[in-house]
Amino acid sequence: MKFLEQAPRFLFFTGKGGVGKTSIACATAIQLASADQRVLLVSTDPASNVGQVFGIKIGNSITAIPDVPNLSALEIDPQAAAQAYRDRIVGPVRGVLPDSVVKGIEEQLSGACTTEIAAFDEFTVLLTDAVLTQDYDHIIFDTAPTGHTIRLLQLPGAWSGFLDAGKGDASCLGPLAGLEKQRAQYREAVDALVDPTRTRLVLVARAQSSTLREAARTHDELAAIGLSKQYLVINGVFPPSESAQDPLASAICQREQAALRSLPAALLALPTDQIPLKAFDLVGLEALRQLLVAGAPARADVVPEVIRIDAPSLSQLVDQIAADGHGLVMLMGKGGVGKTTLAAAVAVELAHRGLPVHLTTSDPAAHLLETLHGTLENLSVSRIDPHEVTERYRAQVLASKGAKLDAQGRALLEEDLRSPCTEEIAVFQAFSRVIREAGKKFVVMDTAPTGHTLLLLDATGAYHRDIARQMEGAHLNFTTPMMQLQDPKQTKVLLVTLAETTPVLEAASLQADLQRAGIAPWAWVINNSVAAASTTSTVTSPLLQQRAHNELREIEAVATRHARRYALVPLLKDEPVGVDRLLQLAANSPSRAFTSKEI
Repeated sequence: MKFLEQAPRFLFFTGKGGVGKTSIACATAIQLASADQRVLLVSTDPASNVGQVFGIKIGNSITAIPDVPNLSALEIDPQAAAQAYRDRIVGPVRGVLPDSVVKGIEEQLSGACTTEIAAFDEFTVLLTDAVLTQDYDHIIFDTAPTGHTIRLLQLPGAWSGFLDAGKGDASCLGPLAGLEKQRAQYREAVDALVDPTRTRLVLVARAQSSTLREAARTHDELAAIGLSKQYLVINGVFPPSESAQDPLASAICQREQAALRSLPAALLALPTDQIPLKAFDLVGLEALRQLLVAGAPARADVVPEVIRIDAPSLSQLVDQIAADGHGLVMLMGKGGVGKTTLAAAVAVELAHRGLPVHLTTSDPAAHLLETLHGTLENLSVSRIDPHEVTERYRAQVLASKGAKLDAQGRALLEEDLRSPCTEEIAVFQAFSRVIREAGKKFVVMDTAPTGHTLLLLDATGAYHRDIARQMEGAHLNFTTPMMQLQDPKQTKVLLVTLAETTPVLEAASLQADLQRAGIAPWAWVINNSVAAASTTSTVTSPLLQQRAHNELREIEAVATRHARRYALVPLLKDEPVGVDRLLQLAANSPSRAFTSKEI
């Protein structure tokens, strides 16, 4: 593997959700540790599943991995990091300032921006503290820091003076108050990130046009801030040898090869590796050890004879949704599970029944218009574009608050408005405007991957608590976006997953997070099922047969343990692009058996 040749001390794996970053990071850690290198594997993902991959509990402390000498792991807990960050900021003023002021500061520090900065604060220590990391030859990060977070750390502004002057109410400046103390550490961390002798960034993608375009965008964004030494890994490539005389396998293979032939220009010059698709789930040491080994078997030698599937279709779920006449339908889940496609399918199915529908997305990487590839009566489409809504919010703040400031104050305000905290507020405001429409029509929302969605919900919860505090004792009725999300009569949350171990575990974890916030998911949707695909075509590829068999346990777990109601959506021979194919996707119902054979 090219990305492992002469590996530097720091290795970062980043890419769109669902492409296999965690599996590849874990497999890399095992391979380096097996070569007598001392390795620390770190996850900075808010929805980390490193512990699930290894089958042990890791958490927010360095933990040795059993049966892998030289390997330890750490999952940075964003919420714990945020609490520690808040304690550092608020601690010195507690008991000094009035309780109401302290409470206001704590509320200001409760948003997603604080969580992101606090997690980065934890992460930078691993890049800069030589004493803490002296026992390790390599530190591997699952999910690299985002470009806008690094940009924040490079801003030269005098945040403290701006706050002292009482002019910092335009955005969530609270977390920025602590940045000045850490500036030297952050500068050192950024220096380490941009030094190719110390750091290698590995972009992970799948052989799909959308994920390759996303990888190209990530490449450009990080190269623009100095992270230019990048490698590309294309994961899960369908082996051409499996496609003979199997229409489904052949179609998958042809789609992927076409995407690889049309690789974006930004990626063509990068050192590139391809990892073949495996029939087994990448959970446990044996599976991880085989992932990066050339010539490792993609499948076992025997597939059980009969697989039987009988499950509801997506259209049957839409029957129940349509009965309400209007409401908010939110599709949530980890990246790469097909939320955009399924959101479009639900919206198209509702509109096809003559119901007014607004289809929208809060995912910056979503491609709704490409998925629809056409128009339909009763259906409108929009996108909460973070850049667009943030620019609109900046202009609004400058026109109102900026009009009252002198030149120096306005310059500081403009700098404040360049922080990611501003984007957090602007996206939340746009999100709130969209969901208000659900009182009159259906609003179907394709959300960003799990971690980002939870941060958006954090902002929603923080806003709700702030409004409730302000209204306390006023005896007035009020409704916040969080109250709407918690009301099952107004909001139906559909959790999207794949019939694989890790995606199902992550969806279950997301469900638990939502339930703690008072939001009960209404249904689960299992997408791209090979087992379900067998009801409409004969599956003869041994690799697909084995993957279909592996799905049964996860489908049963969803049906019997996790979901109150669910639907099973098959993997299709043709990509579900366009209104007609989306309608077919919703209607497909796996209800027959298929027979597989010994290889």
